[in-house]
Amino acid sequence: MSTVKDFFGSLVFDDRVMKASLSAEVYNSLKRTIDEGARLDIGVANAVADAMKEWAVQNGATHYTHWFQPLTGITAEKHDSFITPSPDGGVILEFSGKELIKGEPDASSFPSGGLRATFEARGYTAWDPTSYAFIKGKTLCIPTAFCSYGGEALDKKTPLLRSMEALNKQALRILRLFGNDKAKYVRASVGPEQEYFLITKEMYDQRPDLRFTGRTLFGAKPPKGQEMDDHYFGVIKPRVAAYMAELNQELWKLGILAKTEHNEVAPAQHELAPIYTTTNIATDHNQLTMEIMQKVAARHGLVCLLHEKPFAGVNGSGKHNNWSISTNEGANLLSPGETPYENAQFLLFLCAVIKAVDDYQDLLRISVATAGNDHRLGANEAPPAVVSVFLGDELNGILEAIEKDAEYHGVEKKKMKLGVDVLPRFLRDTTDRNRTSPFAFTGNKFEFRMLGSSNSIACANIMLNTAVAESLRIYADELEAAGDFNAALYEVIKKTIRDHKRIIFNGNGYDDAWIREATEKRGLCNYRTTPDCMPHLLDKKNVEMLTAHKVFSEAELKSRCEIMLENYCKTVVIEANTMVDMARTQIAPAVEAYAADMAKAASAKRALDASLVCGFETGLIKKLSALTDRIAAGAQDLEEAVVQLGNADDIGAESAMIRDTVLVKMSELRVACDKAETLTAKSYWPFPSYGDLLFSVK
Repeated sequence: MSTVKDFFGSLVFDDRVMKASLSAEVYNSLKRTIDEGARLDIGVANAVADAMKEWAVQNGATHYTHWFQPLTGITAEKHDSFITPSPDGGVILEFSGKELIKGEPDASSFPSGGLRATFEARGYTAWDPTSYAFIKGKTLCIPTAFCSYGGEALDKKTPLLRSMEALNKQALRILRLFGNDKAKYVRASVGPEQEYFLITKEMYDQRPDLRFTGRTLFGAKPPKGQEMDDHYFGVIKPRVAAYMAELNQELWKLGILAKTEHNEVAPAQHELAPIYTTTNIATDHNQLTMEIMQKVAARHGLVCLLHEKPFAGVNGSGKHNNWSISTNEGANLLSPGETPYENAQFLLFLCAVIKAVDDYQDLLRISVATAGNDHRLGANEAPPAVVSVFLGDELNGILEAIEKDAEYHGVEKKKMKLGVDVLPRFLRDTTDRNRTSPFAFTGNKFEFRMLGSSNSIACANIMLNTAVAESLRIYADELEAAGDFNAALYEVIKKTIRDHKRIIFNGNGYDDAWIREATEKRGLCNYRTTPDCMPHLLDKKNVEMLTAHKVFSEAELKSRCEIMLENYCKTVVIEANTMVDMARTQIAPAVEAYAADMAKAASAKRALDASLVCGFETGLIKKLSALTDRIAAGAQDLEEAVVQLGNADDIGAESAMIRDTVLVKMSELRVACDKAETLTAKSYWPFPSYGDLLFSVK
């Protein structure tokens, strides 16, 4: 019987396979490219391509593809077989270094935000040797970057790799100042926790809103939701456990470090968390994870919902981005050590993150902005749209002492006393966790909690990496020019604390009083929706910083602003059109049919006894009739609001109209339909209720 150790990474052309199948010279050259960014030699590429093809064919692959991440938010692939015709009428299997290094998909059919005209079709995919190739089905998948004929990035991987290089460059400057000449590179590492819902395929197929939009657009609150807190960490149901077991196997084969699984707060909600890995690879793995979650669910008669808010009134799904930075020697630069007050290097990197989050809080908010996540942020299960940093008591006390030039006395570690002798005693952490904070320090990393469950983690990490790189650049410039390094270092840390303490908040992020304090007293941003925040991507300070580190060009930034607003508008318009269709063709007819049958029942009763008032039926018919009128009027108003979007001058104006008018009309129509659901007999209602959906998986 095979164990996880036997098959883990069996479908990955990883370091173990490369070491076994490549010559020492080729292997060492490739490792220098992967670890140090050395230029890739074509001879090395040919040798790698041949070994990669042989390994893939031995594992059942017949095709290869350049697997990339366009600006659609999902992955893309075009499959080519390994076959080449031979003179005798047969075929041989070939794969060259040129085919490994470069592909040529059609660039005009992907979002470009004006970077490419429709008739300008040429685009290129370029092999990313830092992310291992893998086999999916019968296809060798080669992770690649995607760019236009003019060299503009048309994907999420290219800017991510650029941001990682920017962070590496500036972090090494700081390490050299502290006398570290051994570190060759610094990498950001990420562990993205992935939340999701599971419902039955049978129920899903009966809900047009789920099929077209990924979320329920209608649905009355069920008698029981998450009020009892009995689902969180509860016993995993057999059908879900079977799904999780197969999901783990599929992920482990692909070298994805799936570690933790459990029930989340809402009924039918669950979570998967991996072990940390390099940001680039973590991003690839998370895209694969979302794809495989849905494929495995289908094999179990289930549907995996990754929308940020698939059900109103219960918790939505996020993706907590646990971020840290480490050297190639394994030193975590965000690890405080036993005496963080005396750890100047840690304090400087900590301050760099605090400064970055404060200076570029708008970019962090923009990086998680989608129509779906707008429904989640600020709700009771997610951080508010206001960005703040949680540090905890110990680090907060240290920073306050430095700011005031006061002595720091430390926080005593207390033993936990549980009152039962047989239970083990252990030291309590010096600080609690804060689940309401958008950006919380959790021991040796920061947890960015604002990402939505369907988001690519690339966007958030691009902004985070680059913003921290900018802080480190400013520090390095100042410290390299200083005559007294230690004195200058202390002043840099002290100045950062003084200038950026407004972003630090250790309290309850759900409290309305905090939102008022954050915006009115501290001057923090509160961009509640995508149309509110997205235009700020092009603010002068943001453009200057992102272009200075060569993460984006100005044209690339303009394209992304355009694409993200277009995605927002298209998403909501699809939802609005789906609502109109469901209201008119399913909900209103169902309510009218029930009202008509109630009227027939009342007439039949009166025929038997003319003195009967039929108060119940009469009252219900009046309510249903009024609701039918409201539904018809609401559908008409919503349809007209969508039509009016055609009068918008540009995509920014259209997104504002959606925020101010279309979403309001959608909410009004939903209220009427959800009320009608509570008054209509279940046998008449055209699709499964929330109770059916949330409690259908046994």
